Amino acid sequence: MKNKRCIVTGGCGFIGSALVRHLVKNEGARVLVIDKLTYAGVPESLKEVEGRCELLVKDICDQQAMDAAFAEFRPDTVFHLAAESHVDRSIDGPGEFVRTNVVGTATLLQAALKWWREHESFVFQHISTDEVYGALGADGFFTERTPYSPHSPYSASKASSDHMVRAWHDTYGLPVKITNCSNNYGPYHFPEKLIPLVILNCLEDKPLPVYGKGANVRDWLYVDDHVKALCLVNEKGAPGETYNVGGHNERTNLEVVKAICAIMDEMKPRPDGSPHESLITYVADRPGHDLRYAIDPSKLMNELGWRPEENFDTGIRKTVRWYLDNEWWWGPIRAGRYSGQRLGRAK
Repeated sequence: MKNKRCIVTGGCGFIGSALVRHLVKNEGARVLVIDKLTYAGVPESLKEVEGRCELLVKDICDQQAMDAAFAEFRPDTVFHLAAESHVDRSIDGPGEFVRTNVVGTATLLQAALKWWREHESFVFQHISTDEVYGALGADGFFTERTPYSPHSPYSASKASSDHMVRAWHDTYGLPVKITNCSNNYGPYHFPEKLIPLVILNCLEDKPLPVYGKGANVRDWLYVDDHVKALCLVNEKGAPGETYNVGGHNERTNLEVVKAICAIMDEMKPRPDGSPHESLITYVADRPGHDLRYAIDPSKLMNELGWRPEENFDTGIRKTVRWYLDNEWWWGPIRAGRYSGQRLGRAK
């Protein structure tokens, strides 16, 4: 990635901003961030690299703007992360997910195709999710050969975008690479997601919402490990190939919440000394809530040599510590930019 010119769509989001920070600080890349700055786009997430990357506030569905961005910035590669990404929000309003995740991806692919045909040395990298595969039972793992079986408007829109990226490769020859990742966590994670929501609710002595009985299982991946995998795939992955990125850190949602509570008891005890775990509140489960996701990252590990540096225990401690030390980032979001998450009804 050294000295490459990289477009990062969705670069003010959680994973996108982590990638931008890594590219600028560790890879010496020149980066153009394209972000519409919807509710989850937080420019302050790029404060560490302020003045060292460019920000273009545009909608990826705007074909003219995307064509111009490619022509003016002249990228060597695109990391496509711009997406609507919250399952609950997709249930309430699927139209925006179809527009951004499906139409937006097609628009970006057309801009990339036009640019590649004129300059040839180019890679389009599409960052997707394990949710496109559907749900697992108690055993087994998602592999790159697992059939798609999305169960929510969000996962269906991401599955559609994956298929389009492959179609642009198979039909037009566009050099593409696809990654499907497990659940990310870490610094700068938007407060509507489970881990930051629980941390901040603990800090503010608010209920800790857990869907159903908290039995749903996710494979957790520290965000910095993910972005290192993205760069490795960009550099060494084969065009047209898919690589699954997972942390081998399966936890039930209830285990995740209890782990955060235990760390908060240690780092930031409640004034009355009672355990944070007593704040857990069970809420009605979301429709179509997949029971278990788990990634087999063997292809990425064996072919490209990737290894995660964090396990869940080390990563979650770093994450809690970051939120305790960085109210400057999440405070304004909790105070006004974001009015709340659809959490279901208390049981």
